[in-house]
Amino acid sequence: MSFFDYTDEEKTYEGFIALNGDSTTKRPCVLVVHAWSGLTEHFCQIAKKLSNDGYIGFAIDIYGKGIRGKVDGDNSHLMNPLLKNRVLLRDRLLTAFNAAKNHPLVIPDKIAVLGYCFGGLCALDLARSNPNGLKGAISVHGGLDSNNLYDNSEKIDGSILALHGWEDPTVKRESVINFTDEMTVKKADWQIHLYGHAMHAFTFEGANIPDLGIKYDENADKRSRQTIDNFLKDIFK
Repeated sequence: MSFFDYTDEEKTYEGFIALNGDSTTKRPCVLVVHAWSGLTEHFCQIAKKLSNDGYIGFAIDIYGKGIRGKVDGDNSHLMNPLLKNRVLLRDRLLTAFNAAKNHPLVIPDKIAVLGYCFGGLCALDLARSNPNGLKGAISVHGGLDSNNLYDNSEKIDGSILALHGWEDPTVKRESVINFTDEMTVKKADWQIHLYGHAMHAFTFEGANIPDLGIKYDENADKRSRQTIDNFLKDIFK
């Protein structure tokens, strides 16, 4: 388990790769995409958990090496420029995807992406890009809108799993329907799980700002983790 630098033409990024002590066996890889705070210890721990489950866990870096936000602060100055430039965001996601694909221990046609909040939107955007070898994408309390960046006639080959709290105010309810319509038109193997009464950030223990629609939900967290496990086993079978 170690931090792992990778680059594009403009930036160096510092991800975190977890191998669970196995530096010889090739296996599937799951990219973990951080929330608006950047690559914090929380997402490194998710990568470690995935490595314990038999995958390579690769917590990627969207902002750039040394650029991190605050776990309990406003990080819109880091996230919003990428939300306004989804082409740049897509390119950074593809840079991370290709870094994983070229890793000597990754089976190059068995890669998935798992993202939380901002990272959930990123996971779906990577799937919309439809890179060869991406088997599935999981969005956990993430944004669902495509922002019209992608042609609705484009097919998505990977499987899609969206996990959404029904009381999440950051995603308009019409966006949920628009998302299902988009996935259907693109002939994706898609599913969406709606958790009743769950708010935004329902998997983040300690989240408790219900006036802003942000609150940890133990039941939704537990159920979503089981669903993620089942989904990964299915797409990598």
